[in-house]
Amino acid sequence: MRVALAQTDCALGDVDANLETARDHLARAADQGADLVVFPELSLNGYHLGALSSDTSIAANDPRLLDLTRPEGPDALVGFHEHTSLRAYNTSAYYSGGSLLHSHRKLYLPNYLAWEERKHVSPGQHMRAYDLPGGHGRAATLVCNDAWQPVLPWLAVQDGAEVVIVPTNSAATLDPQAMDTGLYWDTLLAYTAKMLQCWVVFVNRVGNEHGASFWGGSRVVDPRGTVVAQAPKWEADLVTVDVEVSEARRQRRAVPLVAEARLGLIDREVRRLIDEGGDS
Repeated sequence: MRVALAQTDCALGDVDANLETARDHLARAADQGADLVVFPELSLNGYHLGALSSDTSIAANDPRLLDLTRPEGPDALVGFHEHTSLRAYNTSAYYSGGSLLHSHRKLYLPNYLAWEERKHVSPGQHMRAYDLPGGHGRAATLVCNDAWQPVLPWLAVQDGAEVVIVPTNSAATLDPQAMDTGLYWDTLLAYTAKMLQCWVVFVNRVGNEHGASFWGGSRVVDPRGTVVAQAPKWEADLVTVDVEVSEARRQRRAVPLVAEARLGLIDREVRRLIDEGGDS
């Protein structure tokens, strides 16, 4: 499977302009033979939703989103501020051949330092792996901070994911003494790929928005924890890489680190923690 990392900038609140950027990258990726183009978190709306004077959220079945893909072209995974009749979500959705294949609503919303996502979106309630078109294996999407919760990549792999796709809006650290975001991602992505024996496709945005500087550094990490392709920092780019999904299966058979899940044990202990007053 050939994957294109669309490391794009974003015009805050200008959905039409951002859709045009997406179409341009999809056309370029098609020329390079890509099967899938992955865009950053909130690539169609921008991150700082609270700075907008009007609501720019869109529905997952918006015709403009469905129109991004064609049967003869690459699939697209795009991020947007999702509108529903009651709530809004930070969603990354997979489109293939003019249809919505899968959508993931961000589960863990940062609400610290300068990040206040809970003011503008509700957390999702489900995490599911899904079959990739064309027999390319099975994938799961985790949006940015979702990947920082150790249980979610593990659950994705237990649901059969061989590829974990992580669309992100990660900005340069506001307080380097508190957290070096780039270093955190370096460690996290390598650990997730190596210990869960999966491919990790990480796509971060670039550009400046409302005082935040997004650093890029998008990459693909193989099931041994090796970075096999990486975009530069601080500038927009389109990087195409071949992902041999079956390598995850070979690695898991050779060294079966994730084969024995003990789901019953996990279920009992989680229920005990809930009963003892934990977060349900």
